[in-house]
Amino acid sequence: MNWVKYSFFLFQLSLLPLLISINPVVAETKSDWRSQRATRSESFRGAHPLNLTAVNSVQDIPPRHQVSTSAIDLLAQAPVTRVTGVEVNQTNSGLEVILQTAAGGQRLVPLILPEGKNLVVDILDATLGFDLRNGVTKTNPVEGIKSVALTKVDESSIRLTITGGSKAPSAEIIPSRQNLVLSVTPEGNTAQTKPDEEIEVIATGEAADNNDYFVPDVGVTRTNTPIIDTPGTVRVIPRQIFEDQGTTEFRDALSRNAAGVVTGGSPRSQFNNVKIRGFDVSSNSLVNGIPETFFTLSTPRDLSNIERLEILSGPASIVGGQISPGGIVNVVTKQPSLSPLYELSASYGSFNTVQGAFDFSGPLNDSKTVAYRLNASIYHSGTFIDADNVDIERFSIAPVISWQIGKQTKLSFEGLYFDNRTPQRVGLPARGTVLDNPNGEIPRDQFVGEPDFDGSTNKLTQIGYDLEHSFSDNWSLRHVFRYMNFQNEQKEAFVNELQDDLRTLERSGDLFIDDINNYQATAYVTGKFETGKINHELLAGVDYVFEEDFFESEFFEAESIDLFKPEFAGGVGESIDSSNVLQTGNGLGIYLQDQLKTFDNRLIFVLGGRVDFVGSSSEDLVDESSEKESQDDSAFSPRVGVLYKLADNISLYGSFSRSFKQEIGRSLNNETFEPSRGTQYEVGAKADWLNKRLSTTLAFYDLTQTNVLTEDPDDPEFEIQTGEQNSQGIELQTTGEILPGWSVVASYAYTNAEIIQDNVFAVGNSLANVPENTVNLWNTYTISEGDLSGLGFGLGLFYVGSREGDLDNSFQLDDYLRTDAAIYYRRDKLDLALNFKNLFDVDYVEFADDDLRVGLADPFTAEFSASYKF
Repeated sequence: MNWVKYSFFLFQLSLLPLLISINPVVAETKSDWRSQRATRSESFRGAHPLNLTAVNSVQDIPPRHQVSTSAIDLLAQAPVTRVTGVEVNQTNSGLEVILQTAAGGQRLVPLILPEGKNLVVDILDATLGFDLRNGVTKTNPVEGIKSVALTKVDESSIRLTITGGSKAPSAEIIPSRQNLVLSVTPEGNTAQTKPDEEIEVIATGEAADNNDYFVPDVGVTRTNTPIIDTPGTVRVIPRQIFEDQGTTEFRDALSRNAAGVVTGGSPRSQFNNVKIRGFDVSSNSLVNGIPETFFTLSTPRDLSNIERLEILSGPASIVGGQISPGGIVNVVTKQPSLSPLYELSASYGSFNTVQGAFDFSGPLNDSKTVAYRLNASIYHSGTFIDADNVDIERFSIAPVISWQIGKQTKLSFEGLYFDNRTPQRVGLPARGTVLDNPNGEIPRDQFVGEPDFDGSTNKLTQIGYDLEHSFSDNWSLRHVFRYMNFQNEQKEAFVNELQDDLRTLERSGDLFIDDINNYQATAYVTGKFETGKINHELLAGVDYVFEEDFFESEFFEAESIDLFKPEFAGGVGESIDSSNVLQTGNGLGIYLQDQLKTFDNRLIFVLGGRVDFVGSSSEDLVDESSEKESQDDSAFSPRVGVLYKLADNISLYGSFSRSFKQEIGRSLNNETFEPSRGTQYEVGAKADWLNKRLSTTLAFYDLTQTNVLTEDPDDPEFEIQTGEQNSQGIELQTTGEILPGWSVVASYAYTNAEIIQDNVFAVGNSLANVPENTVNLWNTYTISEGDLSGLGFGLGLFYVGSREGDLDNSFQLDDYLRTDAAIYYRRDKLDLALNFKNLFDVDYVEFADDDLRVGLADPFTAEFSASYKF
């Protein structure tokens, strides 16, 4: 930990000249913005709110009207109104834009001014509701208007930007009981006069389209806190990024776009595992901010219904319960829209890869209180492996229905069916791939399993509901229930040993079948209140999970195979052993967290803790005489953080957090094991640049996992809990838009992950498959004007340093640099893309299970995709 403190001290010293040079600019920019906003306020407050019409040039600004000092004071003291929905409707003259507000909120007061081709509407004393926390963008809603975008400016103001074709549109306020309704006319044409009547609008809760790379707020912490105000490392990968990259694998979307995240499983594996800060994080995750805990297996993922991915690095048990110390991933799914959406897409690429999908959404009734979203995708791909029956096949369908019961209550029902087939643990021995073999180099496309036997199939069925209720603008309740059934079958001619001739592989057959029923329930309350000069945001809740796994296993004889001249046997031999076991697990977590803000909200403290009670049991369903084995554990996981904002766009932070994970088993003395614990100290800095279009996070961390199981020196058939592993590192990530049309994701991570204590592996050995250095760079540029408008280009460079192939550090995986590229054409309703992966056909290893299973990555591939919205 000392080196972390020292590194951070040096970092602070190095930052001082930058801060000295930046602070005057920040202050000046802030002052100019407030001055401009004040000017707009003075210019427009005198106009009657029902007759306010946007001007077409600065010279057209009407003369200032006198406003009483008392009125200004009342406006300055007005409470912040929460915008809960946005609706964009086409009219005869253009558009009707409606901003819905929460019940009891103050009327929205717009300050309107044209800026070039944009009509900018600033709204003071307003904020975005939870469902709109990342803003809303509607592209090409009508002829003459390119986009309508609603964004958050700061904690107490929002901005509506309407972009015209050749010049700014005009707008007129339409009478409404509570909501703000604007009649928008393209390119300054005269808007039709609306009758003086109230317009009834239902709150939509429409999700953001996330058309850029930077998302300022996240739901992984359950408090909707901006990233720059969060004392920890949080990264967001919006859908636009992995769509630009042509990504089809869950693990690629994570490992290519986030610092400190690397692949945690073999290529073409069904489970899409990743490692964060050196530790595998595959077993537990969040879906829409709610834990998705599995005791036995991690489920596969499909990207078709995912809106974005959020990563909270480090031991964050307070939000996830029992998790890996590396961190947790939050999967945010696509939600219904009240603006009709119909999109069809298809793609074709190398190895006869074919994919088709559709995404439909819209209202289901005239009052627009009920809406739906339906995503479906079918995928088939061959591989470069020279064998039959090793293709990848996927099918998924994800329906969602939302019901706005009232202005303060929303109920959603969400389902998922996912059918997935992949090869089973395809890999080759280290001898002949990354190590020399006197028999020569093993062909890259070699297969050493049994094509007619090997394979992995799984089916995931999920259904649940999500209830949200706002008691007021400050207090809300959320309750979620989710049921999942996961059926998994894995068959493999398993490689046991490479004989002394370094070409004959001894094999055995195995079959594993899981039928898992999983029940999740959670409820939590969030509330804001004040005590003196301290603002509080309270989070309190409870999570519950129950799981039962009917597990069958069977083992077979299998013939050996020649590594260089394989002759397949057509299957496996006689059965030699089998078992049938019922494994159950349950968990109850109770947590409380308070986020305190003081000194004009610049000093932020986060204090929280969670108590978990977990239990596991195993019962032999064949041998009735055997006893049922069970184990119960409890753990307390605190979280402490402090953050100070040097300016509105720069913050420094430090944090301490812990995690736990139940370790099932018994020692030589027949005692159950204690949960393994993760403990992390982290310091860092965050900044938002270029008018909050670009975000940067720098983090230094020291992470230790204790109570790791290791071999008992008194009896190698048993284990003891004396193992310890540590990961120290530096992470730097920048995401967002550098210039108009130029977006970038860039990251660097230094990770020193090693064994601190163990009875089998040498102290100081590096953790397997964890590179010290990784660099990710992906950027795109899109032409926005002229005849080539919509044409874009993408280029990615992904460097992964050398890694150890196992904990014994007996062999090493070489470093590699992979290059990806893309060409796009996106105009109106048509999107075309051509993606190239591993452009220079680099022969590299992605992951190694052990020295008998080294996973070679795909060679150069190309894919053409097209989508059409109607």
